[in-house]
Amino acid sequence: MTAQEIRRKYLEFFESKGHTIIPSDSLIPQNDPTTLFTTAGMHPLVPYIMGENHPGGKRVANVQKCIRTTDIEEVGDTTHHTFFEMLGNWSFGDYFKKEAIEWSWEFLTSDQWLGLDKKRIAVSVFAGDEDAPFDKEAFDVWKNLGISEERIAKLPKKQNWWGPAGQTGPCGPDTEIFYWVGNPDKVPKSFNDDHDNWVEIWNNVFMQFEKSKEGKYVPLKQKNVDTGMGFERIVAVMCGMSDNYETELFMNLIKKIESLSRKSYGNLENHTRSMRIIADHIKAAVFIVGDDKGIAPSNTDQGYVVRRLIRRAILHGKKMGIEEQNWTSLLAQVAINDYKNIYEELERNEKFILSAIEDEENKFIKTLEKGLRELDRIAVEVSLDDKEFAEKKIAMLQRGIILRKLTGKSIFDLRTVYGFPHEMVEEVAQERELVIPQREWDEANRLFEDHQKLSRTASAGKFKGGLADAGEETRKLHTAAHLMLAALRKVLGDHVSQKGSNITAERLRFDFAHGEKLTDEQKEQVENLVNNAIEKNFPITVTEMSVDEAKEKGAVGVFDSKYDEKVKVYHIGDGDETFSYEICGGPHVTNTKELGKFRIKKEQSSGAGVRRIKAVLVEES
Repeated sequence: MTAQEIRRKYLEFFESKGHTIIPSDSLIPQNDPTTLFTTAGMHPLVPYIMGENHPGGKRVANVQKCIRTTDIEEVGDTTHHTFFEMLGNWSFGDYFKKEAIEWSWEFLTSDQWLGLDKKRIAVSVFAGDEDAPFDKEAFDVWKNLGISEERIAKLPKKQNWWGPAGQTGPCGPDTEIFYWVGNPDKVPKSFNDDHDNWVEIWNNVFMQFEKSKEGKYVPLKQKNVDTGMGFERIVAVMCGMSDNYETELFMNLIKKIESLSRKSYGNLENHTRSMRIIADHIKAAVFIVGDDKGIAPSNTDQGYVVRRLIRRAILHGKKMGIEEQNWTSLLAQVAINDYKNIYEELERNEKFILSAIEDEENKFIKTLEKGLRELDRIAVEVSLDDKEFAEKKIAMLQRGIILRKLTGKSIFDLRTVYGFPHEMVEEVAQERELVIPQREWDEANRLFEDHQKLSRTASAGKFKGGLADAGEETRKLHTAAHLMLAALRKVLGDHVSQKGSNITAERLRFDFAHGEKLTDEQKEQVENLVNNAIEKNFPITVTEMSVDEAKEKGAVGVFDSKYDEKVKVYHIGDGDETFSYEICGGPHVTNTKELGKFRIKKEQSSGAGVRRIKAVLVEES
């Protein structure tokens, strides 16, 4: 069964169970500043889990693009990825545990669908704690389907609880499904989720609670189902493979890496791991940059993640001896070709993807060269009093060479300023006959841990709040973003489109497609247009319609859907005047008179062909 057949069968199955098929959302969350990326299929659907009506009804299903960086250190094994696709189905206050579990079992094991061996399946359920009880309901459904108690693990919150996506929001117990990928004749009777041959393939999450700002778990009025099946893993299982990177989803990338490095996948473990990391990271970078809210590499937020992915891939390429210039863009082209028929935005944004990745490779190569020069400059002489290296110092002096070392501070600077990871510092130091005492490594690690704590503290403040607890200020600024986009299009032209946004209760940050810096006059024009719209007390109304109908009526938005789902279109204006007409998921105020005064605080570049505006709403004096 090919990857595309699995995608098709999944959507057909849930359509047959009364689900509306919806398209993948953007990788860049539109209304949730608590997280940088869409990390799961449920992420864009939080408003509907919280009670808003979805245009597709109470049952929907799709294949969602996702990015997760929490497992980045695990990437390099056979099953973890930064970019992945999640097959998901949802119930917004409709069916619950029994149907969700029974349908996942049917799709996996029925000969009409995937036809997996029932004897190689095991599951886990939530064991219960002080926040929520043991999930006996899920446990009993699995028993009734024929799963023995030995194959049903009762696990704590760390393994069997999902969410919230940010600091607050919907969450609940889950039940995970595992498949034995080892010898089919040696499937153990009992289930141990730590065993590598038990691979998790599906997760049924039961949204029963909302985590409050105070950390309490409050029962939701509307019980929801959020399920997700890892696409890369199920493709490997269906192909009889235990290594996701040997499937069609990665093999073209792996073959290109083999060609560039003149090394074979699977021969040496260190090269195999590097090949997996390169393939994963370049693919993830392609999807982030290629999103219709495309993010170029930078030093902040999503752009920093892209930069880190590309640079980490380059370091592993250097480790493998890849010397061809602009090789990362060659790999990016392979990823685009593999997925452009599924995700059309990759073809639309191909030039931007290749240019951004090529530019980043060239920048990083120059940075590495600077780092090597800096390394030679900051190395200090080893004292004769240093007993650990006294003999080596004397031996090198006899050769006319002064023994030098790297300090903890210099190692820290090489890592944070020039991107040199631990293993690269070791390798380069060895080449230059520099020594690094253990105490200096310890000092470098201490400095780096302090640096990370500061970064996490800053991020926690930066991304607090979010859609799940969207307050009135957030709603106001989100509505102001609609007005600003309409004003930008009036002042600069219809080529202006949204490329991303980040909204907190304090300010609005908005990225848009435009090639030039705005003049003071243009910024003033935009401010005036927005404030005039506010003063006119325009009502904000919403209508549900098909994508085609929204197109015909001139709504602004990204029309990349392959499905005939309905969308919400927000109108700002009155009977005689339309100021803004835009596809969106909310949240909004009901009238522009609630907004106050709009002010642009800053306008700057956010990448090639993308500008960024930071704006606020202030009380009228």
